[in-house]
Amino acid sequence: MAKGFGGRMGGMGGGINMNMIKQAQKMQQDMMRMQEELQQKEYTAAAGGGVVTATVDGKRELKNLVIDPEAVDPEDVEMLQDLIVAAVNEASRAAEADAAASMQKMTGGLNLPF
Repeated sequence: MAKGFGGRMGGMGGGINMNMIKQAQKMQQDMMRMQEELQQKEYTAAAGGGVVTATVDGKRELKNLVIDPEAVDPEDVEMLQDLIVAAVNEASRAAEADAAASMQKMTGGLNLPF
């Protein structure tokens, strides 16, 4: 065994600290749990003063769409389509913002590439 390694794995001064490994494993477990929790959440948004309401889950999949009969005008289908798109997009943005906020909280503000 070579001298000067002080019981650390690796050489050239880049030893692995077992405490760091445990911390990384705990962070990975916490992140997996957080992702599972986020996928279970639902996010709802409305458009057109509430005549169209969309609900998406944490995976950004549309789960529910409610259209007030007042919003249905056969002469203006385009408006209804726009309201649906707006409600779904807003609910998806809410899901994304929640995921980003949870990740920020989890990583303590570190800008990690996940």
